[in-house]
Amino acid sequence: MKALILVGGFGTRLRPLTLSFPKPLVDFANKPMILHQIEALKAVGVDEVVLAINYQPEVMLNFLKDFEAKLEIKITCSQETEPMGTAGPLALARDKLVDGSGEPFFVLNSDVISEYPLKEMIEFHKAHGGEASIMVTKVDEPSKYGVVVMDETTGKVEKFVEKPKLFVGNKINAGIYLLNPSVLDKIELRPTSIEKETFPKIAAAQGLYAMVLPGFWMDIGQPRDYITGLRLYLDSLRKKSPAKLTTGAHIVGNVLVDETAKIGEGCLIGPDVAIGPGCVVESGVRLSRCTVMRGARIKKHACISSSIIGWHSTVGQWARIENMTILGEDVHVCDEIYTNGGVVLPHKEIKSNILKPEIVM
Repeated sequence: MKALILVGGFGTRLRPLTLSFPKPLVDFANKPMILHQIEALKAVGVDEVVLAINYQPEVMLNFLKDFEAKLEIKITCSQETEPMGTAGPLALARDKLVDGSGEPFFVLNSDVISEYPLKEMIEFHKAHGGEASIMVTKVDEPSKYGVVVMDETTGKVEKFVEKPKLFVGNKINAGIYLLNPSVLDKIELRPTSIEKETFPKIAAAQGLYAMVLPGFWMDIGQPRDYITGLRLYLDSLRKKSPAKLTTGAHIVGNVLVDETAKIGEGCLIGPDVAIGPGCVVESGVRLSRCTVMRGARIKKHACISSSIIGWHSTVGQWARIENMTILGEDVHVCDEIYTNGGVVLPHKEIKSNILKPEIVM
């Protein structure tokens, strides 16, 4: 089986992290975002993944070479010279996706984190016999999204309603699809949208079915949703494989600590924290609802909440970092500094307090 992951653009919503790495390589729960998807695809028998990309393909491929060997899966790129929307990349990668077997292929948005029930999706797709399956997820505020109107018993999609003013349903497109190769015949090689052009066509021909996603779902393409996604992911890990979570006297709630990280005495860590490889957390540190990425150092008695600490950054003694502060790569926050929602670009030193959310260039 094959799969296409829509990697797309510049990841502007996740800056300053994406100034150092393409967005799919930004760590989430201690491994690159895209690896969560590649591992899930491999687990259901996908042997080739095509990355639809228009930015830094060589960085991506070089990085994923190791994983290609480890996971025994082929990873290739299909490069856009201009942004092609969400359907154009499928037409562009046609030769890589069609092998004459007639087997359906997966398409995933690279920002989405979930439990990836891909095995169930294959069974669902075979059972309904239509041309395309999409995963949908329930949301509390459907008026913010494009809503999928479907038959609740068969899953057949009737229509799509963009940001409805009146309630028509609470299911939205979750960015995970399983498509027959014939779908590619409906997509022209031009910038085009799969949600607005391709799927409505297939739905009108009675060939589109939606499966309701079990478990959690989050688009982690921006910092606030990234932090929420981490909470949901760790919560799911607690239910499915609790042994992967870290336990101990200094741990509260769900926490993921890489085995190469060092944690000092008298810390209080959690809930909803990920600490990456090679990190050093000195004594008396307090961490909650945050990610500390590879190689970062948190000095004594610092307090961090609802924030992301980028690779190889340092947070000084008694510093306080909160309210969606995002430190890019190699940022150094001096001792006793307070930052309230600062977004700090890579390779900076912060010597004075950031009292209200602002971008530090």
